[in-house]
Amino acid sequence: MIERKKPNADLRRFYGVLYQLGLIIALVFFIAAVRFEFRSSPPDEIVLNEQEIVEMEEIIQTRQMETPPPPPRPPVPVEVPNDEIIEDIDINIDADLSLDGPLNLPPPPPPAEDEEDFFTVVENMPELIGGLAGLQSSITYPEMARKAGIEGRVFLQFIVNERGEVENPRVIRGIGGGCDEEALKAIQKAKFKPGLQRGRPVRVQYNLPVVFKLQN
Repeated sequence: MIERKKPNADLRRFYGVLYQLGLIIALVFFIAAVRFEFRSSPPDEIVLNEQEIVEMEEIIQTRQMETPPPPPRPPVPVEVPNDEIIEDIDINIDADLSLDGPLNLPPPPPPAEDEEDFFTVVENMPELIGGLAGLQSSITYPEMARKAGIEGRVFLQFIVNERGEVENPRVIRGIGGGCDEEALKAIQKAKFKPGLQRGRPVRVQYNLPVVFKLQN
């Protein structure tokens, strides 16, 4: 036989009462919570230090005055003994000046030695009489240069004077083997028509190549 619960232990009988009692208690707590004022302590005041005010002062740039350098000290005079006796010269102021007579002038200075007395370019340059072919035909090929197989051009420089003669010939670029000497020998015998400047013959510096070429 099953044992049943005791009637006093059945909670369902008090369910309505307990439910209403719970609502009342909850309502009381809600009303108390609404009426209660929550006050918090005031926050501590933060005191800020006053910021130091910096004043900007305008600086006026000053201009420096440049002082001129002091003048150089004057040289100290040095006494120099002078044993020379200067004779008194009598000047005749009353002498008559003759403008018609010859004047005693000093002689002109001599011309400078390094002054060039020739032209490098003139209106009519000197012309080789017989032409370059005639000059080449008068040249004998040196035996030393022939055996060594030396060929090339010998460049000469000289002066053609007013009579068409060659003066001061020299080799400005040679090839050796006796060719330079043979070229000088041939040009010394050459004749030119002199160069003309304003219709008159003048001395002219002239350059001329002499060719040495072996025949195969």
